[in-house]
Amino acid sequence: MTLADKIYEFASDSMEKEIDTKTMDEIKKRVVDSIYVSYGARKAEPVKISLDTLLPSKGKLNSVVYFYNKKGSVDVVTFLNGCMTRYLDYNDTYLSKEALHPSDNIPPIIAYSHAKEKNGIDAIKAIYVAYQVVGALSDAVSIRDRGWDHVTYISISSAAGLAALNTLDNKKFVNALNLAINNNISLRQTRAGELSMWKGCTAANATRNSVFATMLAENGFTGPGPIFEGEMGFFKQVSGEFDLNLEENRVLKTMIKNYPVEYHAMSAVDAALKIHNKMKGNRIESIDVETFSVAYKIIVKDPEKLRPKTKETADHSMPYIIAYTLLYGEPNLLSYTKEKLEDRKILDLIDKMKVNINPEYDKMYPEYLPVKISVITDMGKYNEEVLFPKGHFKSPYDWDDLLKKGTKIMNDEDQAREILNAGKRLEKISVKEFLDVVNNVKAKR
Repeated sequence: MTLADKIYEFASDSMEKEIDTKTMDEIKKRVVDSIYVSYGARKAEPVKISLDTLLPSKGKLNSVVYFYNKKGSVDVVTFLNGCMTRYLDYNDTYLSKEALHPSDNIPPIIAYSHAKEKNGIDAIKAIYVAYQVVGALSDAVSIRDRGWDHVTYISISSAAGLAALNTLDNKKFVNALNLAINNNISLRQTRAGELSMWKGCTAANATRNSVFATMLAENGFTGPGPIFEGEMGFFKQVSGEFDLNLEENRVLKTMIKNYPVEYHAMSAVDAALKIHNKMKGNRIESIDVETFSVAYKIIVKDPEKLRPKTKETADHSMPYIIAYTLLYGEPNLLSYTKEKLEDRKILDLIDKMKVNINPEYDKMYPEYLPVKISVITDMGKYNEEVLFPKGHFKSPYDWDDLLKKGTKIMNDEDQAREILNAGKRLEKISVKEFLDVVNNVKAKR
């Protein structure tokens, strides 16, 4: 049996089974969370560029763009909604050998479900399949150090979720994977050096391609295979050989973000925020940070992280995020403006900061997300250690926590509550009914 066949068997079985109440509840939270963070990004520059570039659009299958109530072909809508979901770096995270954002799988499944007039329970089960596949890939092997971006895994999981949603037979399911993967391998350059707009939109492009692949496979189009085991396949060219354990519940180990920062900086924000709240106008003389190797490689080591020039680089810079939090408190959607990136106070604190790898912390990751910050000021020394942040699977969000996040992003509790209540009922309504609520938001454009 090929790995693609194994994924098919798992997906088909999952679509026929009932999902336990806790897992379903967590999936619904992540759908709502993805809508909230999409609202916050609806006017971001790359989203506006994409809207202007890709609309108007019309295809054989059509869906609607979040909050704009504009229709487009399902692949175009997937890209637009995917950009909104991912751009702020505020959507959920899964940490293992590869760190990634499972909710990148939600926009294509929601858009395709809307286009095909699917019920919410169908979308929930398909999202479950995608989460399980992408989590299993993340657990199996890291492709980051081989030069490939984790979004490559989103290509696989989103295609699996979409093929499951459409109840494709074994042959068509495997061809959907073949078509989605073969031409959709993403370079890690996306997250190296100074980061561009593409950092927040490359997952949207991967899922757009998965939609395209699924549409073709559904109508009998074939793709190159075996895509994993083949002579020039995924194992030989990208990852090395691996198997997937698709039984462990990965949904319950995904984590909702409490702040709009790269997840490996989340504990650092909590630690810096505690110190910020204790200091009363103290002059900072030095900052020492202890973290783990993965965090250092992703959000510290590049020289660009010391002088970020773009929002995309700044929210992936632990030095910037710590300096900002020590000075101004909790990071928010306005923490990465041009004014803040050029703020002399922030830059001066970055220059006073030393970041080192603690080998003991390496042993704790990814089960924990440890960081220690020591700040020496003219009024004394402050030390804070945080092992995991709020929203981590060891301290998960409840619905009230999620409503607070949505209210903070939307600046309107009533509107946030409407979306949340619709999400809570998702298994009982159609995806169209859910998106009708999303697109009835009356908040200012």
